[in-house]
Amino acid sequence: MTDKRQPTGAMQTSELGTTGIHVPRVVFGTSNLGNLYQALADETKLQIVEQWFQHAPVPVMIDTAGKYGAGLALECIASALASLKVAPSDIIISNKLGWRRVPLEADEPTFEPGAWVGLKHDAVQDISYDGILRCYEEGNQLLGNYSQQMVSVHDPDEYLAAATDEANRQARWQDILAAYKALQELRRAGKVAGVGVGSKDWRVVQQLTDQCELDWVMLATCYTIYTHPAELTEFIEQLHQRNIGVINSAVFHSGFMTGGQFFDYRKIDATSDEDQKLINWRDRFHRVCQQFNIKPAEACVAFALQPPGITAIALSSSQPERVATNVHLANTKLPEEFWAAMRAENLL
Repeated sequence: MTDKRQPTGAMQTSELGTTGIHVPRVVFGTSNLGNLYQALADETKLQIVEQWFQHAPVPVMIDTAGKYGAGLALECIASALASLKVAPSDIIISNKLGWRRVPLEADEPTFEPGAWVGLKHDAVQDISYDGILRCYEEGNQLLGNYSQQMVSVHDPDEYLAAATDEANRQARWQDILAAYKALQELRRAGKVAGVGVGSKDWRVVQQLTDQCELDWVMLATCYTIYTHPAELTEFIEQLHQRNIGVINSAVFHSGFMTGGQFFDYRKIDATSDEDQKLINWRDRFHRVCQQFNIKPAEACVAFALQPPGITAIALSSSQPERVATNVHLANTKLPEEFWAAMRAENLL
């Protein structure tokens, strides 16, 4: 079949909520700079950062966190930006707060065993009014001459899920609200441009937007070509009406949609009935993609960017050459015939 994909030209930028900051369509993820699953060479990390500025308009926006390599990602960002002589005005740093660095006293970090490689520090969770300020100050120290303009609480849904009982959950919810009080004070003081939230559970995001003044939200594994509940679609539209920006992320479900063996951070078990359903869905999805000469990654990103309320998509790579590919994904419009075929196969 004829390839009807259409590039949309130079990457567009849009204002993120009410921050006054215009961000590119692609926000670059930085977990790989913190040695997620593999320890990249320093030269490779430098090349990845260099590629951001080769393929995206300035100011480039990145998403990072103190949790990424127990602060290693923040250090690598600062080092690479300084080496490349990037002006602070040419980079927008969104830092997810809630974890801070502590000495490494075991053979490997305790905060996510097996996920991070070659670290020299461990990390502990610190979500409270004072705790989130400690994380913010540590971010400033690790970033050196570069500042964190956008701040958020890192995975409040996971913090709540770790509760031992309902009373403990309520106490943890108060911790989160106290953390946001601190972040909102930073915003009012002009120390940050915007406050947001990143979560894998959109209902926790919904609760927070009802109780806190947020400028944007980041949804992870929530609104994807595989899962897109009507209630979430309606919520995204509500955010759009309230001028709260949305950044979509983790739209490949840990790479599963494009052929990987992990789904949402767990390895697929081909012998289980549940995972057989996932594999069957992916096989059917790939067949439709092949019919239209479309890469699965293109379909995933195009779908993830469809709602007008979604400002940008977060994409990351451990390979410098894939930065350009990621930018291309966000600049490609797919033909309506493809979406019609997906609906005909009950895949949407």
